[in-house]
Amino acid sequence: MVDEAESGLIARAQAGDQRAFTALVRHYQDRLFRFILRLTGNRDEALDLTQESFLKAHQALARWRPEASFRSWLFRIAHNTTLDLLRRRACIEFVSFAECPGGEAEPAFPDAAPQPDQRLADRQSVELLGRTLQQLPVEQREILLLRELEEMSYSEIAATLGIAEGTVKSRLARARSAAIAGYQGLTGELRDD
Repeated sequence: MVDEAESGLIARAQAGDQRAFTALVRHYQDRLFRFILRLTGNRDEALDLTQESFLKAHQALARWRPEASFRSWLFRIAHNTTLDLLRRRACIEFVSFAECPGGEAEPAFPDAAPQPDQRLADRQSVELLGRTLQQLPVEQREILLLRELEEMSYSEIAATLGIAEGTVKSRLARARSAAIAGYQGLTGELRDD
């Protein structure tokens, strides 16, 4: 979705056009669901929280201003909604990438190029990465997800999480270091510094 098209949809949704808001939901729902699922580790909760996030976005849409990134604004709503749940249950779990939409362990159209041993090694690496992420504190996990999977800029992450851009950079550096150390701890690899 290009920015002009998205801006048009947002303006129409703000004016009460439900079809425009539905188009925005369709555009962002899978990405928002994956983000929340990786934070909560529970598919049912992620579905509920995704729906709740869009409901909150719909209710607050009149207050959104074009100066802000719509994606950052929407992910901030999801972030706050998810953190509320995590605080209430004070327990964090992780779901493997294979359980996420678009992240199936077996592709719908298998590629003949990778050999079975390579696929097994890749799958094991993905599982180890998932376990590594699961062991990170939620603040580190979410910042890695926003940067590496959602490909948000530092300023978008700052807007999403409500923190300074410098804090994003330092928190991201700590998260990457912790992820590398955790991954190497699981694989038994030694870190080259």
